[in-house]
Amino acid sequence: MSDVSVPSVLAKKGLTSNSFSMCFGEHGYGRITFGDNNSNDNNSLDQGKTPFNIRPLHSTYNITVTQIIVGGNVADLELNAIFDTGTSFTYLNNPAYKQITQSFDSNIKLQRHSASESDDLPFEYCYELSPNQTTVQVPTVNLTMKGGDNYYVMDPIVTDGNNNVLCLAVLKSNNLNIIGQNFMTGYRIVFDRENMALGWRESNCYDDELSSLPANRSYAPGISPAMAVNPEKTSNQSNNPERLPSSHSLKIKPAFAFTVAISLLLAIF
Repeated sequence: MSDVSVPSVLAKKGLTSNSFSMCFGEHGYGRITFGDNNSNDNNSLDQGKTPFNIRPLHSTYNITVTQIIVGGNVADLELNAIFDTGTSFTYLNNPAYKQITQSFDSNIKLQRHSASESDDLPFEYCYELSPNQTTVQVPTVNLTMKGGDNYYVMDPIVTDGNNNVLCLAVLKSNNLNIIGQNFMTGYRIVFDRENMALGWRESNCYDDELSSLPANRSYAPGISPAMAVNPEKTSNQSNNPERLPSSHSLKIKPAFAFTVAISLLLAIF
């Protein structure tokens, strides 16, 4: 959140409002939009919101989770977590890590994978898939944020197609709780630095219609159109959020892959 960040520089020059959004779609594709605070979006009422925790000495995008729901298991616990687009996976310390992993384990209907020395899997909770399996019923993971809005994790798993293994893509942390890129997939995440709030709305990253800034005009901070870096449009999936049941079916992805982290000046380091 410091003044050296890209949104701060653009806002000081009057090019955009002091905010941005990140959207991660399937297969690692996505978009970053500078100046996006969702205020001019017709679907802004569908957006969930939660306030940032302001910490002058550690200026990160820190939020508060008040409840964790996995499948039918509900746990009222409070934890602070950093939304960090520069981290590929999600890191949690106890008791949140224990609650999510053990609840996921008790709800999924797959045999636990026995790790071997040849495995290159960093995750503790992995499961066996049949050779020709293409879909799997996965327990839903929902984080209730401070303020009461729900944040449904769209795709909490990764798969190793070579070894027919599915893993819950959450790693144990001994320090910070970090919501990484994998928990942001399927959402347009708005980092509203002016109102000190995080927003999220379901999106495939391609259907949002946003304006591009002309190169020869300047705009007052807070009222400018967004400046977007757009990928090629490949999908027409609806942006309307859906409230998920206790489990949902996901397609098995063909290969295990780590996503390259996007750092710019927006990550926590």
